[in-house]
Amino acid sequence: MKVTVKEKTTILKDTKVDLVAFIAQLTSEINKFKTQNLIVDLSNHGAVEKEDVLLFQSISKMHKANKKSFVIVVSETDFNDFPDDFVVVPTLLEAHDIIEMEEIERDLGF
Repeated sequence: MKVTVKEKTTILKDTKVDLVAFIAQLTSEINKFKTQNLIVDLSNHGAVEKEDVLLFQSISKMHKANKKSFVIVVSETDFNDFPDDFVVVPTLLEAHDIIEMEEIERDLGF
C-alpha cells in the first residue's frame, strides 16, 4: 500500500492489485488515519465490480462516524449503482473536490 499525505487528506493506493489483501491491510491500519480524510485510489485496477467496491462500505461508515471523508477512486464502474452515503468517483481531482465540499459542509454544521 502506497500512502501519500497532503495536508488533511491521505491517499491510499493498492500497489499489489490484490483487493482482498488491501482491504485487510486497510482494516487493520485504519486507526492510523482516523484524523485524516481518506482517498482510496483503485484506479490502477481498471474496471472494478460493484460488489468489490462495496467491501469498503463498513470502513467508510466507520471513518465517516469520526467526521472525516472517505472517497474511493475507481476509473471504470457505474457510479449511480452506489448508495448516496458511499462516495465513489472516477478521478483523484473529483475525490479532492468532494472532500473540500464535505469539509465546508462540516464547518457549516451540516
